[in-house]
Amino acid sequence: METTPIKISGISDLVRAIQNANQHFLTQVQKQVNISLTLRNWVVGYYIFEYEQHGEDRAIYGQKLYRLIAQNLKVKGLTSLGERNLYLCKDFYTTYPHLLLAPSAKLQLIGFQKPKILQTVSAKSNTSKKTANANDLEKEADLLVNNLSFSHFIELLRAETELKRNFYEIQAIKNNWSVRELKRAINSLLYERTGTNKQIVLEKKGESSDLKPEDVFRDPYLLEFLSLENPSYTETDLEASIITNLQAFLLELGRGFCFEARQKRITFGNTHYRIDLVFYHRILKCHVLIDLKMDEFTHADAGQMNVYLNYYKKNETQKDDNPPIGIILCASKDEALVKYATMDLPQKVFVSKYLVNLPTEKELQRIIKEEQEKRNE
Repeated sequence: METTPIKISGISDLVRAIQNANQHFLTQVQKQVNISLTLRNWVVGYYIFEYEQHGEDRAIYGQKLYRLIAQNLKVKGLTSLGERNLYLCKDFYTTYPHLLLAPSAKLQLIGFQKPKILQTVSAKSNTSKKTANANDLEKEADLLVNNLSFSHFIELLRAETELKRNFYEIQAIKNNWSVRELKRAINSLLYERTGTNKQIVLEKKGESSDLKPEDVFRDPYLLEFLSLENPSYTETDLEASIITNLQAFLLELGRGFCFEARQKRITFGNTHYRIDLVFYHRILKCHVLIDLKMDEFTHADAGQMNVYLNYYKKNETQKDDNPPIGIILCASKDEALVKYATMDLPQKVFVSKYLVNLPTEKELQRIIKEEQEKRNE
């Protein structure tokens, strides 16, 4: 078998090639370690659950069962499986009973009681998951096993409903979130702040052609990462901090946003106007114009945004583009005024509050609830 030789022009290229190869294989090793750890914890949870269901002496130990297991494992030198972790393993198994249907998981189970475990998994998956196609279960399981670590799963177990958990699963995988980023998304109630049609946002097979601007719009936007400690910051400070922390800002905006420009100048006659931030959304296939406001929203803000959108539609929109949309980020707003100021505009204009300090979860729940109630009036 002939191989094509790789041309390396100098020692620096050779060193770089070796570095890249080393990093690639280290990443693969770490990935396999993560998968193995995830599957081990799943199997531990499986054993505990099955024992609780069928162990003849389980009632004798009662609530002390997990403590007793942890103590015995510690004596055997297995200190990583403490009492809390054992509970997590059991919850992990009961929440994801189909996980070992993943082809990559089956490979790692070769020689390890594979038939018995998989038989149990298949039986439980058929009754616990509302998916008719077994292939869908395998694909879903493989996606989870190969993209999420057990630390990710620990955060996902916090979700109260399956729909909410699925939302964070898909967002974590699509956006390649770290555990820290997933934790922030959950703590900032991203699920509650994102769109109205969660099923479309959850679309797993590629990019959904049914995605609408309403499905990616969030309210409020949390910008605590800007670290605007000075209470007298200006609009220029706000914009500059967003540009400095652009990666975090894009994460808060959601998937699909591509940065194009800041202070985009448009001219009418001899008068110049500037659009604070311009993005292109590659899924919606349209420009997104963002106007930053330090004060409360006014009807004039909607009129100004409408001018910008009309200009972009006429002069910047390409043949295959959809009409541009506008987002006005303001310190506060009256929902009734927003409703009448944006009603019947030719382009979509969204108005959302931004918060530069992260409120407590209870305060954020109250803010979101109030916003939803105002919109439903």
